[in-house]
Amino acid sequence: MARTAGGRPVTAPIPNAVPFLGGNEWKYVKECLDTNWVSSVGPFVDRFEREVAEYVGAPHAVATVNGTAALHVALLGAGVRPGDEVLVPTLTFIATANAIRHCGAAPLFVDSDPVSWGMDAAKVADFFARECRATSDGPVNRATGRPVRALLPVDLYGHPADLDALLEVAERAGVLLVEDATEALGARYKGRRVGAAGRAGCLSFNGNKIITAGGGGMILTHDAALAARARALTTHSRVDRHEWIHDEVGFNYRLTNLQAALGVAQLEQLDRFIDAKRATAAAYSTALARLGGVTPFGEAPWAFSNFWMYSVLLDPQAYGDVRALVRAGAEAGIGLRPLWHPLHRQPAFAGCSAYRIEVAERLYARGVSLPCSVGITAAERERVVAFLADARR
Repeated sequence: MARTAGGRPVTAPIPNAVPFLGGNEWKYVKECLDTNWVSSVGPFVDRFEREVAEYVGAPHAVATVNGTAALHVALLGAGVRPGDEVLVPTLTFIATANAIRHCGAAPLFVDSDPVSWGMDAAKVADFFARECRATSDGPVNRATGRPVRALLPVDLYGHPADLDALLEVAERAGVLLVEDATEALGARYKGRRVGAAGRAGCLSFNGNKIITAGGGGMILTHDAALAARARALTTHSRVDRHEWIHDEVGFNYRLTNLQAALGVAQLEQLDRFIDAKRATAAAYSTALARLGGVTPFGEAPWAFSNFWMYSVLLDPQAYGDVRALVRAGAEAGIGLRPLWHPLHRQPAFAGCSAYRIEVAERLYARGVSLPCSVGITAAERERVVAFLADARR
């Protein structure tokens, strides 16, 4: 909205992605306050678990304090042990690999495929064939001597990874798969909703996700035993409801009733939010096609993306350095963001192994995500497109 300051027009910034609170959020949070159920026990926690599980199509759900906690506990529940290696895409948020480290295991970074931008199943298969030896306990990385225990693919920016191909590779290699769907609630892979592929899947409800609980995460699984262990681990592994008896070292990872109330209200609006995100993606793609030099991250034939982020690849001949463009956008009030910084380059993971990273480097060099909040207006999208048009060399 245009305003004036000192006689000059001032235009409100367009954030990259912010929550849209337009349903029963106030009502449900007030119910928590009125009934005094504000901590990690309460009816909204159970309801949020039940309704997310029903939406995704998984029989078990465990709500956690955030998506990182969900990934950590899901990996522990699936059997990842200290000294193991877990294959993870290099192009993802650092929390994915941090969760592996929290288990005492080591991340091994692999490349993205150019269609889904997710973990490249062909390169993963090649890694097992060329770099591992088979043992009775599963594959062992010849170079490091570590057992390779799991795959942790990511449904990046709301687009599913090629899950069937990855599940086939995992089964053939004798490793488990945990799905990081923290960016992709509501997306579909070959008609089925993502979030519970393999041994378990994980969601996030951080402030800028497609629905938010002000934080929060969720473990989804078809494995009753894993769900039971995850529920125990997230509540300090207490085994006696009358005594403070704990059978292992657990974590204070349970979601609060206040947050779950917010999440339930958001979940009621999820399909409408996805429609809005997809409408923004379509509008941007149409407008940007007229500029040239812009390649949208669209959808694979087997995918239905929730378009949590609307991301594009920019021709450097036309737009120069992406990071300089992001800085210029910030000065102009346009909330651009670069793609995730590849994890094999991160100081936190210096010394960790990486395998044939090629596509991810190219995506990072050219990729940027445009403002795409659920509540973004057509006029705001037009400002974003106009900024990109002006930025062309």
